[in-house]
Amino acid sequence: MSADCETGRPKRVLVVGAGAAGMACADTLAQHPDRFHVSVVEAQSHCGGQMFSIPIDQKEYGASWLNQGVQGGSHIYHHTFYVFKKLNHHPQPVDLQVSFGKGNTFWTNVYPTQLVARHSKDIKRFSWAIKVMRWFELIFAMIPIKVSLKMFFFSDEFINCMIYPSLALFLGTGNATPNLPTVMMERLYTSPTYGMWYPIDRKMLTSNLPPMVVFPEATAVYSDWKESLEKRGVSIRLDTEVKQVLARSQQDGVRVSIIRKLKSNVSPLPSADASDSEQEVKHSENDAIGEELLEETYDEIVFCVLADTAKQILGKEARWIEKKVLGSTIWSDDVTVTHNDLDYMKRWYELQYNDQVAVSDLSGRDESGRVEKAKKLFQPMYLIKQTPADARKLEMSFDCSAFQYQFPKARSREIQVSEPACFPNRHVSCLHFSQTIFLNNKHVDTWSKNEIRPEKIIAENWWHQLCHSYAHYLFVVPFLFCLNRVRSHRYHTRFAGSWTLVNAHEVAVISGIAAAYSLGADYPKELKEDRFARLCFRLYLLLVHWRCSESNKHEHGFDSIDDCYYMSFQGCHAAQSFRVDEFVIQGGLCENKRWTRLQSASKPLY
Repeated sequence: MSADCETGRPKRVLVVGAGAAGMACADTLAQHPDRFHVSVVEAQSHCGGQMFSIPIDQKEYGASWLNQGVQGGSHIYHHTFYVFKKLNHHPQPVDLQVSFGKGNTFWTNVYPTQLVARHSKDIKRFSWAIKVMRWFELIFAMIPIKVSLKMFFFSDEFINCMIYPSLALFLGTGNATPNLPTVMMERLYTSPTYGMWYPIDRKMLTSNLPPMVVFPEATAVYSDWKESLEKRGVSIRLDTEVKQVLARSQQDGVRVSIIRKLKSNVSPLPSADASDSEQEVKHSENDAIGEELLEETYDEIVFCVLADTAKQILGKEARWIEKKVLGSTIWSDDVTVTHNDLDYMKRWYELQYNDQVAVSDLSGRDESGRVEKAKKLFQPMYLIKQTPADARKLEMSFDCSAFQYQFPKARSREIQVSEPACFPNRHVSCLHFSQTIFLNNKHVDTWSKNEIRPEKIIAENWWHQLCHSYAHYLFVVPFLFCLNRVRSHRYHTRFAGSWTLVNAHEVAVISGIAAAYSLGADYPKELKEDRFARLCFRLYLLLVHWRCSESNKHEHGFDSIDDCYYMSFQGCHAAQSFRVDEFVIQGGLCENKRWTRLQSASKPLY
């Protein structure tokens, strides 16, 4: 199935896009050089797609690089960890602290505030409502969050200030959060495996500090990955764009038109102050010394690009179902501003412990111990504000100095004012190296981007992002099998990318492996021994490709669902393995006994 039956030669496979999905697909196919000849083309001048790093001044900021686009993820990213381990890169675990809102609408998962106390009844009712949503999951899977929350009569302040920010943070859904299917919210609070806010605190809503993982230097990872693939015979061509699919037929395969840009010396990284489209125009005008137009024929093509890009490349060759499904995806253009404007951050976010809004008692439960520890240890990494013009619209920021591990950590943010001599070779504001994301340029009138001082801006990057909504899970995801199913293979086309499910690096990697598997490649042996990874892959393969993977029993695999709770960091952090539901934050901030209690094997995995 994986080799040309008539000639016996390896199948020629074209992978369009060198992001996480494309590289994972090529890596999986490269296991079989006798069965596949793989070519990867990438329109940009670097691999990694939206995951890359930019160089910064080490003397000024305490580190020589900063990750953009993708900074980290959940402990359940087993396929991503597998890639890091192969390339000898080591992500670091971190205990996530968040800061939502400002002043009287501020709350955090570290210590209780007046907003939490004010909505104690809503929180108690929410814990009950989540159980109801769990019982009737199939029904609520079709209902958007904004509707289901109103069905239980929650107040607008509780919804806008507490629920929406807590969901947008983990899912990365931004202003599309109200339109998400309710089941996604329910799982974040009820799943012991990937539920970021599991279990619900009936008095504080969220009192645990979720274990997260910070990724290593992105550009180094993808550069090493590119080099590794090329050594194994994979052809990777950067600055090369598939212009159009000219023909697809069962007998002759896929014929494509390719443009290779001939350039002078160009930085392999995206411009810090240009969008993707502006970046392309700049290169073509200033750096291009010509273009080479080619026509090539392949046995198979795998689109590892955005859905709207794939639709454009297919052009007239697109089938009606491809036009319908790919055209049903909705996109927005966001901008990330990387800066060290501490005044801007203080104006809109709570960066330090705020004694004026702290609460030591929640409905009779003593919280003084948590408050005292927060005075010393509060260092939020993810921050969200509601825009004044519309409380449902969000702005997200990251304190890179606290989250990304390459930066020296200060004992407290007060150090930047009272003890600058502790870091004599660094700029005072480097402790607040921040990234602020302004969501959806259609809502630019709600942005405060112009308040960031220009001289404090380090980089500015635009992103073409998927808008998650219940419509995406009604009209796109359920019909992806029509694009990838066996009957469609006579068109020799597969689709992969994070847009096929949810915008996450792990999904992109899984989708690339699944596309390669559908072509006849084997699931990586190392991942076969990881039952949780294998389960995620099988579920994705069943949903998107309508295929079942082999379910061989492996000697070192997990033997029970309970074993799935072991999130091993072997290979991403030396000899560091822990049980997620027994994880306790260093410093004692998370003392919830329910979090440390061993979960029963009878508990559902999802």
